Amino acid sequence: MKGVPALAHAHPVKRYTGLMDWLTTVDHKKIGILYLIAGGFFFLIGGLEALLIRVQLWKPLNDFVGADTYNELLTMHGTTMIFLAAMPIIFAMMNAIVPLQIGARDVAFPFVNALGFWTFLFGGLLLNLSWIAQAVPDAGWTSYLPLASPTYSTGKGVDYYVLGLQIAGIGTLVGGINFLVTIINMRAPGMSFMRMPMFTWTAFITSALILFAFPALTVGLVALMFDRLFSANFFEVSGGGNTVLWEHIFWIFGHPEVYILILPAFGIISEVISTFSRKRLFGYSSMVFATVLIGFLGFMVWAHHMFTVGLGPVANALFSIATMLIAVPTGIKIFNWIFTMWGGSIKFTAANLFAVGFVPTFVMGGVTGVMLAAAPADFQYHDSYFVVAHFHYVIVGGLVLGLFSGLHYWWPKMFGRMLNEGLAKLTFWTFFIGFHLTFFVQHFLGLLGMPRRVWTYLDGLGFNTMNLISTIGAFLMGVGTILFIINIIVTAAKPKTAGNDPWEDGRTLEWSISSPAPEYNFAQTPLVRGYDALWKEKMEGNEGMTPAEPIGPIHMPSPSILPFLMSFGLFIAGFGFMYAENEWTGILHDLFATHAVAGAGLLITLGCMVVRSLKDDHGFHIEPEEITGKEVKA
Repeated sequence: MKGVPALAHAHPVKRYTGLMDWLTTVDHKKIGILYLIAGGFFFLIGGLEALLIRVQLWKPLNDFVGADTYNELLTMHGTTMIFLAAMPIIFAMMNAIVPLQIGARDVAFPFVNALGFWTFLFGGLLLNLSWIAQAVPDAGWTSYLPLASPTYSTGKGVDYYVLGLQIAGIGTLVGGINFLVTIINMRAPGMSFMRMPMFTWTAFITSALILFAFPALTVGLVALMFDRLFSANFFEVSGGGNTVLWEHIFWIFGHPEVYILILPAFGIISEVISTFSRKRLFGYSSMVFATVLIGFLGFMVWAHHMFTVGLGPVANALFSIATMLIAVPTGIKIFNWIFTMWGGSIKFTAANLFAVGFVPTFVMGGVTGVMLAAAPADFQYHDSYFVVAHFHYVIVGGLVLGLFSGLHYWWPKMFGRMLNEGLAKLTFWTFFIGFHLTFFVQHFLGLLGMPRRVWTYLDGLGFNTMNLISTIGAFLMGVGTILFIINIIVTAAKPKTAGNDPWEDGRTLEWSISSPAPEYNFAQTPLVRGYDALWKEKMEGNEGMTPAEPIGPIHMPSPSILPFLMSFGLFIAGFGFMYAENEWTGILHDLFATHAVAGAGLLITLGCMVVRSLKDDHGFHIEPEEITGKEVKA
């Protein structure tokens, strides 16, 4: 792609247009859009896998897919939705909005931010290429041992799971570190911690959880990789390993992961309900401390997934109490949202419909969570459809409704266009009704004794009607998702006409600048004089934010192709590790003959790291005369 000259700058920097611009960008707003596109793509794949699962289960003794294919669908649906759809869409929101909310011009490490996206994308592609290679993971999304061991999973399927998640996990980990540093160090003057918007607070706690939780998963995946590729014995019982060790490692990561997913949704709901109630968020301080407490307690409950393993009554009791305790800060948030709406001048926009629908739905997921926290009762619920219903009420009824709310709310800020409200409300009602149809009946399927992860069931057990209802609901959710895509396409054809504050009631800094935000975000760093900084300025009759600095040159980071190439190198190395000699024929045999391919991939990555370390990269300057926009003040 042809490079175009840069704007005035201190050092020569090549700027790009078209595809090359997106491959080399380090702009947090563009990276947010890339995360959104990639996460949306994987969301559609995971949704298709879910629909195939529901088609298989719509009637007894169905043979739509075989047992092996069903296990593959089940594994890939869970893994794709958690790691490759939910996480990146959360990062899309964080990238697009958090720097704007704190008055920053970019994230702390723009290069690392780009690297985080590309490693996630190539890890996700590696995992999903298992379908093309006909070697699909089939040990469940938790990949429990000994099922995932070389003894019982003899193909390459679990290898794709292990290596794909390790590469994608690098992106998540460096992204979390980046946002921690950004929020700590790059807040605008006057933006104290207790003036930060709730979405920024939840992004901050989420990033801290990522920092402490993801290394546990990485350790587990590396140990499993050594078991599978190099015949180690971490989990292989015949060689002195311990399969329960995997459960501990996985859930020490896995339960904080639930809060990594749901906390940003809490932040979105707080912003949306406050804006469309035209009220300050009720009990802001208690919301902040509740968020911190949820993050802390999230690390103390992992063994509630293991009540039936045999840890003993003392361990079960301790983890049961800790699990019930976490309901307290969550309950604080629920009441605060209700009290924010109480007496407010509520506008039921599509974004607010998703937010208001989130509240009772998440409460239902929380109530069944408390039921599952009772260890003796869990012996009855465990591995039944009751657990499936609970989990989806939290993740889909909580997280996905929250993400839809945030997308509708911030769409004009990200793209400069307003989504069609009529289509958006239709999206809400179809998805919301479809969701409850799908998962509400699954509580009763579980109580009747239907085990999860079964590919078919006998007639006459009382499961038939509820499974049919569940399948109809799943297709209704699919219709809601299609309506959202249609809305995006229809909106994309319109001109960018959204103003700085299209909702007219914006309270935070992102609504003080143009939509979409310019490359440099703020022509002048804003001075924050209170919580809900923009609202405070509005109440005092000011048109925008008071600047904290005179207008001057703005330093911007240079675009770079290196993050893309480094991630591509890891992708190639992943293939090389999996396929040794004589496992391919013809051209593919020549290409993947030995572990030399893995070495070549790692060499690409290391070479890019060396180039980066040697490169004299000073970025470039945008001069004051090149800055236009309403946010500039004389």
